[in-house]
Amino acid sequence: MTEPRIDRTSGGRPDPAGKSTLDAAYTQRLVGLQTVWWKRLLPVQAPYRWNLRRLRLGRVLDIGSGLGRNLLHLDGNGVGVDHNAAFVKVARERGLTAWTSQSFPSSPDAKPGSYDALLLSHLIEHVDEATADEIMTTYLPYLRTGGHVLFITPQERGHAWDPVHVRFSDFDVLATHARRHGLEVQRSWSFPFPRWAGKLFVYNEFNMLARKP
Repeated sequence: MTEPRIDRTSGGRPDPAGKSTLDAAYTQRLVGLQTVWWKRLLPVQAPYRWNLRRLRLGRVLDIGSGLGRNLLHLDGNGVGVDHNAAFVKVARERGLTAWTSQSFPSSPDAKPGSYDALLLSHLIEHVDEATADEIMTTYLPYLRTGGHVLFITPQERGHAWDPVHVRFSDFDVLATHARRHGLEVQRSWSFPFPRWAGKLFVYNEFNMLARKP
């Protein structure tokens, strides 16, 4: 598997604005990882699908939607946005509604206050603080009053596993980020295993649910 090219513009780190996830090799790598034979045979996504569905998020705007996996978990009840046009193409081929970040603002799905939830799954760790703030400022207006924002980020093992991750985003980082944008943190949990597993298991995640007052 070809590793993604890293734009080393910041002391040997990936590009802080997340541009390294636009690379064609990164797209190929993600497609390969999600479609490997054993993942097609085993229900490895079942716990994560359950974790999303149990929250009853309503109509979701999935920011950084990638290939559309989370939208599929939600039975397509939402819209995806991603800066990678190749990801958007794959998501649409899967029958999902998805837009590039450039085309979304002029799309029929860009109606202020029309979403019950924003989903930022495996996004915040790819960008620096300033870019994360810009993302929130851009998309929060599309969330209705009383709606929720769900943040999902990798724990230690998962963060180290992907070379394009920019900053480790734990509960404290996510809570600070949410409150800076006027959100009320309601719940934080480690999934699918307790917090200690994050140093061993690649797919253990921080989950944080916040509310727009």
